[in-house]
Amino acid sequence: MTVQFSNFIAGESVSASQATANINPSNTHDVIGEFASGTKTDVDAAVAAAKAAFPAWSRSNPQMRHDVLKKASDEVMARKEELGRILSREEGKTLAEGIGEATRAGQILAFFAGETLRLNGEVVNSIRPGVGIEVTREALGVIGMITPWNFPIAIPAWKLAPALAYGNTVVIKPAELVPHSAFMLVDILNRAGLPKGVLNLVMGKGSVVGQAILDHKDVTAISFTGSVGTGRRIAAACVTSSPMKKVQLEMGGKNPLVVLDDADLDVAVDCALNGAFFSTGQRCTASSRLIVTEGIHDKFVAALTARMQGLVVDDALKSGTQIGPVVDPGQLKVDEDYIAIGRAEGAKLHWGGERLNRENPGYYLQPALFTECTNQMRISREEIFGPVAGVIRVKNYDEALAVANDTDFGLSSGICTTSLKHATHYRRNSEAGMVMVNLPTAGVDYHVPFGGRKGSSYGPREQGAYAREFFTTVKTAYTFAG
Repeated sequence: MTVQFSNFIAGESVSASQATANINPSNTHDVIGEFASGTKTDVDAAVAAAKAAFPAWSRSNPQMRHDVLKKASDEVMARKEELGRILSREEGKTLAEGIGEATRAGQILAFFAGETLRLNGEVVNSIRPGVGIEVTREALGVIGMITPWNFPIAIPAWKLAPALAYGNTVVIKPAELVPHSAFMLVDILNRAGLPKGVLNLVMGKGSVVGQAILDHKDVTAISFTGSVGTGRRIAAACVTSSPMKKVQLEMGGKNPLVVLDDADLDVAVDCALNGAFFSTGQRCTASSRLIVTEGIHDKFVAALTARMQGLVVDDALKSGTQIGPVVDPGQLKVDEDYIAIGRAEGAKLHWGGERLNRENPGYYLQPALFTECTNQMRISREEIFGPVAGVIRVKNYDEALAVANDTDFGLSSGICTTSLKHATHYRRNSEAGMVMVNLPTAGVDYHVPFGGRKGSSYGPREQGAYAREFFTTVKTAYTFAG
């Protein structure tokens, strides 16, 4: 019998009249469970519960919030193999990546457990005699969270942990494709000691549940990770709502990896292979534009192709698998459509891009490498979100930098070089929120800010101590002592 999973509202499981099947992309015969498909009524109840819980939780002892987050972190770390397997089964990234992501979620919870005790203010001298000034940070209220499918436990963790640490209450809607990981995380946090109503989970369609969260007058702020189009609509709605909502958006990238003639070839190929194709290329930080100077171009393409030919594409849960399936048939069609677009635009499909059959039916795609690309092609301008990368040949460093910056996005950017001069200049002049030197563009630490520029991000950064900029509001208080 298929397992049923309910929403979680005001400390209770709440069933729904409709449910959505969660399908394993490595084996489409494997139904993970039936997950509740929530309604506007469910969102209204969740927001009401979060609003009622906010006064006590926002004024709770920081030690209490610390203990909840630390207890949740300990459980996530103790169950990381189990949680990683759940994640890989529903999303399709390899088991090693799934366990690594579950571990990251535990680390994030532990970090923000500590942050509960480090939320400092200021005492400032007034220019007026006898007047004292205190600058403090306070919780916002009810936070609405809408999370994506590509990091189904890490991204909910890096939104939930600071929100709760700083005293906010939450209504979270995970991506409909991957609800199980978020369901498990919410369950762990609630059993760690959260009072009823502090954390509420409503699963279902973005057009229903996400829209209801966005429209609700008692939701104070929205934290969203997803597509640019949806992000823009959310930003506009938050600005025009009454009262206005604070908004935080992470919306993807078209990230460049520059490879200069003086690069260590093995390092450059490792960076490109990891950044472009691991996690099936389904990362907003993936290296989808490989910008290579002409002196190393042919050697780089040959070496990268050889490495790609040895990649093992198979069931995410199988030992030895390096690339899992695409997440679902919709994303697979997007990938295949862009491969056709690239060929029609005149790029050369140098290797890969074919559908693959494996022991179990799934959405398997051979990683694709295009050469003879220009930066004006659609495959160089638009985020594909799959294992597809294009090589752009350039003359020198100056052209490489110009091409790297010629994009509507600005999330992550990388360079492979042994030149300190070029590395230093690139770090300073790359128009991206995160810059990597001789490292893959994908892969960041949990204790430092995450985010980009241009069309990639809007609002305060996520992760690390910088998360307080979004999840708290600043109050300046004056006192006349006489």
